[in-house]
Amino acid sequence: MASLAPAAPAQPLRLISEAVEPTTLDRQVEALDGYSFTLYRSETTRATDTPEALLKRLGLSDPAAAAFLRKNETARQVLFGKSSAGRTVTAEATDRAQLQTLRTHWVEQENDDSFQRLVVEKAGSGFSVRVETAPLVANQRLTSGTIRGTLFAATDEARVPDSVTKQLTEIFESNVDFHRGLRRGDRFTVVYETLEADGEPIRAGKVLSAEVTNRGKTHQAIWFKEAGAPKGAYYSFDGQSLLKAYLLAPLEATRITSGFGVRSHPVYGYSREHTGVDYAAPTGTPVRTIGDGTVSFAGVQSGYGNVIQIKHRNGKDSTLYAHLSRIDVKVGDNVMQGETVGAVGSTGVSTGPHLHFEFRINDTPHDPTEVLADQREYVPVSPGGKAAFAKLAANMKMQLAAATEVTRASFD
Repeated sequence: MASLAPAAPAQPLRLISEAVEPTTLDRQVEALDGYSFTLYRSETTRATDTPEALLKRLGLSDPAAAAFLRKNETARQVLFGKSSAGRTVTAEATDRAQLQTLRTHWVEQENDDSFQRLVVEKAGSGFSVRVETAPLVANQRLTSGTIRGTLFAATDEARVPDSVTKQLTEIFESNVDFHRGLRRGDRFTVVYETLEADGEPIRAGKVLSAEVTNRGKTHQAIWFKEAGAPKGAYYSFDGQSLLKAYLLAPLEATRITSGFGVRSHPVYGYSREHTGVDYAAPTGTPVRTIGDGTVSFAGVQSGYGNVIQIKHRNGKDSTLYAHLSRIDVKVGDNVMQGETVGAVGSTGVSTGPHLHFEFRINDTPHDPTEVLADQREYVPVSPGGKAAFAKLAANMKMQLAAATEVTRASFD
C-alpha cells in the first residue's frame, strides 16, 4: 500500500545548481551518422504478390533485392510460386530499409517431421540464397472450455485444432457419448503437442493428457509410452489402460458365417471340430490384431493358407488369422492393438474370401466370441514402468489444473 498524502522529508533538502554545456549540433549529427540498428518485420505471402509488393509490405525499399528475388529461380518458386501463398516471411533490414536477411519456411509433406527453410542474405554487393532442412520442434499447448452446444463448437471457441478434438472423442468414446450425452456446462481440458517451425505452429500432434467432465463425472487420460514399447497408449491417472486388452473382433465390420465347435466342413463334407470363427468379408479387407503382442508365425500352413500367429502380452494368450490374401508383418515384429497385419483372402482350403480367426489360451482353442465378450480387465502399466508413469502423471495433473484455472480466470 502506498500513501497518497504528502510526507515530510526525513532529511533537510538542499538545492544544487550546475551549469551544463550542451553538445554542439554538429557533434550530435556526427554521432547519429555512426549509429546503426536492425529492423525486423514479418508478413504473409499472397497469391498476387510481386517482389516489390512483398518488400513494400515488409517496409523495405530495395530495388536490388527485388531484382534478385525475381531472377533467382529458387527464391521465385518458394516466395511467388503456385503453392507459396500464406507462408510467413521474416525480414531483417538496415535502418535505411535495405534488406539484410529474408527467411520463410514450409513443410513438403503433411506428416513430415522436418521442414524446409529458405534464407536470402546480403552478400557483398549482391545476395545469396540457400535452402536448409531442419527438424520440427515439439512443444505443448494447454486449454480448456465449457460445452454450450456441441463439442466441436466448444473446441472451436477454444481454438483447439480439429485433429485434437477428434482424438478427444476417440480417447473417451467408451465413457462419453459425444453425440447425445453432452450437457450444457460439461467441461473439457486438454494438453496437446504442437510441431513448430522457427516458433510458428505447423500442425497439432497427439493429445498428451485430457480431462472431460460429463454429467458431473470426470474422466481423465494421459498418454504414456513404456520403455521398449513400439508405441504409447492412453491410461487413466491410476495407471489403467483406457482400452481393454483385446478388441471384440479382428475386422471393423463383422458377419460370422461359421461359429466355434463341431460343424459339417464345406469342403471335406464331413463333421469336424471348427477351432475358430469365420468372418465373411471381401478380399483385401484389412485384418487387425485384436491386442498387443509379438508375431510368432507369418507364412503358409497346410489348409490355412497364409497365416499370422500373434503371442500376446500376458504370455498365455495367442491369436491366429488364416486364409489371408496378404501378410504385412514378419516373425518378431511387435504389433499394437488395432494395427493392420494382413488382408482377407481365400488362400488354403477355402470356398471363398473370409477370415478364419482363432483365440488360444495356453495353445488350446477357445470360442473367440465368448472369451472376448467376457473380458473385464484393462491392461495396466507394467511394474517396470510405474515410476516413470507416476512422474509423468504428476506433471500432467498440474498442467491440466493450470489450464482449467487460466481459462476460468479469463472467463471471469
